[in-house]
Amino acid sequence: MTPEARFGDQVALITAAASGIGRATADIIGGEGGIVVGVDRDQARLDAAMLAVRSAGGRTLARRADALDPGEVSAVVDGVLRELGRIDILINAVGGSTVIPRPAATVDELTLAEWQRLIAFNLEGTFLFCHAVAPVMKRQRRGKIVNISSIAGRGLSESSSSAYAAAKGGIIAFTRKLAHELGPFGVSVNAIAPSLTLTERIRPRWEQRTPEEQAREIARTPLRRVADARDQARVICFLASRDADFVTGVTIDVTGGL
Repeated sequence: MTPEARFGDQVALITAAASGIGRATADIIGGEGGIVVGVDRDQARLDAAMLAVRSAGGRTLARRADALDPGEVSAVVDGVLRELGRIDILINAVGGSTVIPRPAATVDELTLAEWQRLIAFNLEGTFLFCHAVAPVMKRQRRGKIVNISSIAGRGLSESSSSAYAAAKGGIIAFTRKLAHELGPFGVSVNAIAPSLTLTERIRPRWEQRTPEEQAREIARTPLRRVADARDQARVICFLASRDADFVTGVTIDVTGGL
């Protein structure tokens, strides 16, 4: 890729890069000239994902780390700075509702441990990477951060818990506040709010639904289909690109019109 490519020579740190929306985003940024630093807990899947980006002509680094571990997050950021000198883009893709046995549990069915697990999984990783990367971008006087919320954070999901809704609503508020903090330093902070997206993690649950249940979900969506990971990644990449230089504090619903 030449420097004229959309992400030419920019360093993009992407969490949860081994699969799903994170991997789809890595594929696009790597294919358009960016240097992808993929972060994930699953080393084997991460290595495979980064190999696929390189096989398509991209440049990558793979870093195994737990996004909820402050020491590991700091080590990743410090290592990237030593090796590459900067971080231009941060994509926080860690999150999800399926880290508890019953993702759609009602408030009276949730245990305190399940509530805490969902809140931590969906908020702490995003906070820790923003906490570590914000000083870097402030020194650079430039940068792009993109977080992942959900339509659950808008109160619009029929199949997720109040804990997940609270966590993803927190991402929307955190994104807005961080945009105000970092804007004077030339750093933009935005988010997307996906609807049901058929990632590797979600597809098995989708396939367990009856044809009638699938048809009802599709009929609820004006564009008459369910999203895949690349649908979400394309909007993330818009927000991470120069095309969105005057956009900050925004959460874009990527829902097919739901």
